[in-house]
Amino acid sequence: MKNHNITMKTLTVISALFISMFTLSAQDSQKAKTLLNEVSAKVQSYDNIVLDFKYSLENTAENIRQDTRGDASLLGDKYVLNLMGTTQMFDGKKIYTIIPEDEEINISTYVEEDDNAITPSKMMTFYKEGYTYKWDITQNVKGRQIQYIKLTPIDSDADVKSILLGIDKQTKNIYNLIQTQPNGTTITITVKSFKTNQSLAQNLFTFDESRYSNYYINRLD
Repeated sequence: MKNHNITMKTLTVISALFISMFTLSAQDSQKAKTLLNEVSAKVQSYDNIVLDFKYSLENTAENIRQDTRGDASLLGDKYVLNLMGTTQMFDGKKIYTIIPEDEEINISTYVEEDDNAITPSKMMTFYKEGYTYKWDITQNVKGRQIQYIKLTPIDSDADVKSILLGIDKQTKNIYNLIQTQPNGTTITITVKSFKTNQSLAQNLFTFDESRYSNYYINRLD
């Protein structure tokens, strides 16, 4: 179950790469809103998105450092995410978490009203409430101008201390996301490859139970 928990939390962060509609605070709101609206228009124009990313988790105080690669394919609300040897898939109705190491599959029904149920389109509005927003620094990353917007939860007891969303000012695509937790842990998702309107396999978002005859299937409904 450890891998399952990591994947769910990480999915939330990765999905946040596609946040593009915000209700912004007054401070620098117009600049941030203009940029994010441009990102929004671009994201919504794609038929699908396929990306490779680097995932880094670091806690200096605990001397923890973890780096790995992952990939994700998104089509509307449907997605497939591969990370840390675990695959998570959402076919529009059910969420499948496939853990080869344990030969286990967890299946649950998506409930829209569940605050913990995450889909890419839900993440488009996830931060409309509960966060303040601030126009942050601009960094030059190998010739790319990356503009950061800082999101801070209003709830002081939130699991997230802050989120920095980095946007390439020229392409209007997401470059990275940096999430800082109250315990000092920092999770960074950096997009290494961002492709759109790809020819996806017709059954990519379809779960085929016959492929996993030796797996224990845990139906959580």
